[in-house]
Amino acid sequence: MQIWVDADACPRVIRDILFRAAQRAQIHTTLVANQLIPTPPSPWLHSVRVASGFDIADNYIVQQTAPADLVITADIPLAAEVVEKGAQALNPRGELYTLESIRQRLNMRDFMETLRASGVQTGGPATLTHTDRQAFANQLDRLLAQRVKAP
Repeated sequence: MQIWVDADACPRVIRDILFRAAQRAQIHTTLVANQLIPTPPSPWLHSVRVASGFDIADNYIVQQTAPADLVITADIPLAAEVVEKGAQALNPRGELYTLESIRQRLNMRDFMETLRASGVQTGGPATLTHTDRQAFANQLDRLLAQRVKAP
């Protein structure tokens, strides 16, 4: 198992949680972004800078992801692609995407995009709360614990 992070939009507080978890669990964690994302010195933490452009980081993550991997992203289409490959996808609010939930999220995303295209102001995502951060950390811990129990 390796952790891949869609780091362009990943909140700093979530990256910090990931840094600590990678060290504790000794799991390779790679941040992928179109800008250099600094990581603490560690053999478990890596940063990959990709070219700027639409979905370049997402495409890189999809190409590199293996079925046992975990991808951290709030990007619904990226989550759908990695889940289809057999990997797991977790958003910064602690929601683990499944094949069933990802279809629902894609439908909602498309619906909201249609509303915005017609001029309806939908607003952005809510601010990441302490409860969200805790839910993320708890779900990450559960996934890492499952990794340890797996043969």
